[in-house]
Amino acid sequence: MELNQVTLPVENMNDAVHFYLTLGFTQIVDTPHYARFSCPDGNATFSLSLENDGFQNSAVIYFEHENLDELCNTLTEKGIEFEQPPTEQRYLWKEAILKDPSGNKIKLYWAGENRLSPPWKVDIRA
Repeated sequence: MELNQVTLPVENMNDAVHFYLTLGFTQIVDTPHYARFSCPDGNATFSLSLENDGFQNSAVIYFEHENLDELCNTLTEKGIEFEQPPTEQRYLWKEAILKDPSGNKIKLYWAGENRLSPPWKVDIRA
């Protein structure tokens, strides 16, 4: 099985689309209530769904980038604001935190081999 996509709720489609295009994603579906993007690397996609009623999304979406510091510097120059600059975490990932215009939490990170093979890895199957 492979993960197809994650869909994030947004309050303003135009603001959200502009934000994700600024982050470097390619828009592949464009409607007034739904947008879909492909990631710059790999085959992963994600989408945005316009929510007319208020919502609260406590999910966190992660985007991995090997040159995290360089990416964050470039995005800062483009006006993207970070809640946390790239910071080494105790679980061996380096993460930067930001929010999209609708308040969805995003972590840009680099984990290298620790993403799939951390020192505490287990292999449990049914």
